[in-house]
Amino acid sequence: MFKIRSLVTALALASSVSVASAWDGLPTQAEAPADNPTTAAKVELGQMLYHDPRLSSTGTVSCASCHNTMLGGEDNRPNSMGVNGQTGGRSAPTVWNAAFNKVQFWDGRAASLEEQAAGPVTNPIEMGMKSWDDVVARLKSIEGYQQSFEQAFGKDSISKDNATKAIAAYERTLITPNSPYDRYVAGDKSALSEQQIRGMEKVAELGCTHCHSGPAFNGPGTFQKFPVIADGYWEAQYHFSKDKGLAEVSKKQADEHLWKVPTLRNVALTAPYFHNGSVKSLDKAVTLMAKLQLDKELTKEEVADIVAFLNGLTGEFPKQKMPVLPGTPGTTFN
Repeated sequence: MFKIRSLVTALALASSVSVASAWDGLPTQAEAPADNPTTAAKVELGQMLYHDPRLSSTGTVSCASCHNTMLGGEDNRPNSMGVNGQTGGRSAPTVWNAAFNKVQFWDGRAASLEEQAAGPVTNPIEMGMKSWDDVVARLKSIEGYQQSFEQAFGKDSISKDNATKAIAAYERTLITPNSPYDRYVAGDKSALSEQQIRGMEKVAELGCTHCHSGPAFNGPGTFQKFPVIADGYWEAQYHFSKDKGLAEVSKKQADEHLWKVPTLRNVALTAPYFHNGSVKSLDKAVTLMAKLQLDKELTKEEVADIVAFLNGLTGEFPKQKMPVLPGTPGTTFN
C-alpha cells in the first residue's frame, strides 16, 4: 500500500510543480477528528498529562521529556532517553505541527495523534508502564485528575481512550505559523532575504518539494525510501540503512527503508538530523539529502542558500502557561 517512486519519476514530477502551487502557508488551526472535537477542557487536561512524569514507571519521564515544547518540540539528542537511562535507536521527531502529519512516528505505525499518544507510555524503553490499566489506576487515585477528566469528558471518565484523546487535543494546538516564509507567500516580499529566496528556488529546482510539499513541508502522507541511492562511504559514517524503517513493523521486505516524510517546519531547531540522529548540522543534512535522494552534488553556496531558506521556516511558538499538576499529598508512586 506504500509506493516508492523511482528517482526519475520523482524528478519528473518535481519539475512540473510550479512555485505558485508548491508554496502554501501553514494553517493556524488543525482539524480534529469527529470523535474527538477540540475543547478547552480537553486541551487543559492534555497539557497536564503531556507534562506529567507520573505517566512513567519511574516517575521521571513525561511526553515533554523527549518532545520539549519550550524548544523545537524534541530533545536535540541523537537518541531519546527513557526510563532508567535507556535509549532507543531513533531520534525523537518534533511535536510542533505534528497535527499535520498523515501518520505518526518515524515509521508511520500510528494513523493518528490519539493512537500515537498511547504508544510511548507502555514502551519498556520510553515510559515503561506495564499496562494502560496501571496508568488508569494511577490516574484514578489522583483526586485532581478525577476533576479534570470530569470537566473534559464527564463523570467517571478516566480511561486510556480519554487520556490519549486529551493528549492529542493538546498536541493539535502546537502549531507554529507566521514564519518568514509564511509572511512571504502571504505577500510580504521583504520577509525573506535574497539568499533565502535563492534557497527557496533551489529547493524547487532540485525537486525537494516532491516529498517535502504542502503547508507543513511533509508531503501528502505517503512514505519515501531513504536512502534512495546506496553510498558505501556515507553509510559507513552514518549507518542510515541499519534501521529498516516501516519494515521493522510490517515485516515486509518491500517496506524496507521506507519512512514517513518529516516536516521541514522549524527544522533549524531540531538537530541532530535523520531517523537515527546521526547528522549534527543542517548544512551536512542538506548535502546528504541532495546526494542520497537526488544524486546531486551541491556547491557550498547552494547549501548555504538552502539552509538560509530552511531557517525561514521557523515559525512563532504559541505562548503557553505551564500546567500545575494535581498533587498526591503525603504519598508517592515510586
